[in-house]
Amino acid sequence: MAVSDTRVLPRQHSQERQKLNRSISKMTAVTLLVLPGFALFLIFLIIPVVQAAFYSLYKWNGLGALTDFVGIDNFVRLLNHKIFIGALQHTLIIVTLSLLVQLPVALGLALLVGRGNLRGKKLFRMIFFVPFVFSDPITAIIWRYVYHKDGLINTVASSLLPGFHSQTWLGLPDMALFAIFIVLTWKYFGLHMILYMAALQGVPKELEDAARIDGATEINVLRHVTIPLIGSTIRLTVYLSVLGSLQQFLLVWVLTEGGPVNATETIATYMYKFGFQRFALGYGSAVAVVLLCMTLIFSLGYQRAVMRQDFAE
Repeated sequence: MAVSDTRVLPRQHSQERQKLNRSISKMTAVTLLVLPGFALFLIFLIIPVVQAAFYSLYKWNGLGALTDFVGIDNFVRLLNHKIFIGALQHTLIIVTLSLLVQLPVALGLALLVGRGNLRGKKLFRMIFFVPFVFSDPITAIIWRYVYHKDGLINTVASSLLPGFHSQTWLGLPDMALFAIFIVLTWKYFGLHMILYMAALQGVPKELEDAARIDGATEINVLRHVTIPLIGSTIRLTVYLSVLGSLQQFLLVWVLTEGGPVNATETIATYMYKFGFQRFALGYGSAVAVVLLCMTLIFSLGYQRAVMRQDFAE
């Protein structure tokens, strides 16, 4: 019996050694795969965020050492600046219009193109999605021509409406922000439409037909069957739309640079103008921290309160 025990023990040690070696090799492989991504995440996200928070406590022009510590004075100045308050309001207007106009239009077109008896569905899908493929600068350049005094809108309106006077649409303070929102809708609603169409393909037609047989109208079928079944996609598009609207910069900057008279200033354009262009990087860092807090609070709060059920599935 003692001889058999001495034979079993080396086998057990050998098996344990093999398991340990496999675990070590797996951990090594996982570490090597994760390490490059983590390094990029650390270098291009975490470190810049920490640096921005640190710079926001100084009055600094980006040159020389950080010597003029001002504490929270940059944030106090920021919250008392009328142009920043206006930029915040404009950003929230874009967010609100995106939720109330852009997403419903995308959903309506998705239902029309995806479920309606419409000929040439593939062609319409391509036409609606093409604007999203264009980069922001290209989109802005196209629409600068459309909005120009001698551009497409004024030319068509002048030919159809006798007595119409050409307008510089991006030069009108009361109209410029809504003109920019039209451009944003034209560019991004195609993405949301494609997402909705993909979600609609996963809705069983048997459930909709059963509701119709039970006497439900098309509106009731849409309200009580179709929309709840694509609810996760709707929540995702709301999330993407709000985050994109909060961080909107390039398209607005190329179109108007925040003008006229700061009528289209957003938080991102304000940060660039009053931070980089005026060499006030400490103040600009404070704006960046405020924007980060807004997006982070919304992102975490929305995921926890609204999208938690989607993650649970």
